Amino acid sequence: MINAYAAFEAKGELKPFEYDPGELAADQVEIDVQYSGICHSDISVIDNDWEFSQYPVVAGHEVVGKIAKLGSNVTHLQQGQSVGLGWHAGYCNHCKQCDNGDHNLCGSAQTTIAGHYGGFADKVRAESNSVVAIPDGIDLETAGPLFCAGITVFNPLLEYNIKPTDKVAVIGIGGLGHLALQFLRAWGCEVTAFTSSEAKRKEALELGAHHTLSSRDKKEIASAANRFDLIISTVNVTLNWNLYLSTLAPRGRLHFVGATMEPLNINVFSLLLSQRSVSSSPAGSPAAIAKMLDFAAQHNIKPVIEKFSFDNINEAIDRLRSGDAHYRVVLCKD
Repeated sequence: MINAYAAFEAKGELKPFEYDPGELAADQVEIDVQYSGICHSDISVIDNDWEFSQYPVVAGHEVVGKIAKLGSNVTHLQQGQSVGLGWHAGYCNHCKQCDNGDHNLCGSAQTTIAGHYGGFADKVRAESNSVVAIPDGIDLETAGPLFCAGITVFNPLLEYNIKPTDKVAVIGIGGLGHLALQFLRAWGCEVTAFTSSEAKRKEALELGAHHTLSSRDKKEIASAANRFDLIISTVNVTLNWNLYLSTLAPRGRLHFVGATMEPLNINVFSLLLSQRSVSSSPAGSPAAIAKMLDFAAQHNIKPVIEKFSFDNINEAIDRLRSGDAHYRVVLCKD
């Protein structure tokens, strides 16, 4: 049996929940959970914000632990090995996207926390090719958020061939943005942080930004006209996107990794004249996650976390809901 914490209704308090996972499939692994990050996406699924939640919901998709059991067909992982599990717990493995290594774009991918029980538990199961080995040099305690927030901001660097000479800006210095600054600085880019918080300007510089600009000051934003090769937006609120488009250099890209729910009001003429682009991306493939982990280990990139015990999971979720978490919340086994 697996002992978990589950929500039984939208916005409900998490309560102990026990379930029988059945026989371990040949291509699955079972992970003893040591740490589990809490992401805003977990809260969205707990609250049914995206209208596909199936209760009881066992959330948790920033899982770090050790392999406890291996299916009979699994040969690339070993019992006792430290691994992580992110947004997906399985793929179809035969579509065009999977064949090309773009597993994160598989139309039949199994989400770890929807239609599947996630990592707010003592154990979690997943298809073995969705589980990524954690290399030496990665701090296990802080590793969980790399499997969602980390790969979400790292993936665009791979997808769009971002060069070390590029000038890149990040909108929003929070759970995603504070990692984006670290990755971009280590990548070699000239990094600018857009933040609405004066208090975060100093910390943004400490995290890797070369420059900061106020996202509340139109004049400051306008002063960066035609500057950036890439802007990564990590926020989930509506901003004056046309003003930000004006700060892109020719062929520049405004890239969304934050789930802005309102439709985008975009001046196409601004895109057309300078051949600018607007794009977005989800979390990355297992191969991209492995590259991200290697890069993080080489450059000592770590999420800034607040720790809670699994027994205090509701307190931890309330902390994230408050908006005051600095910057990621991680559940730890006692």
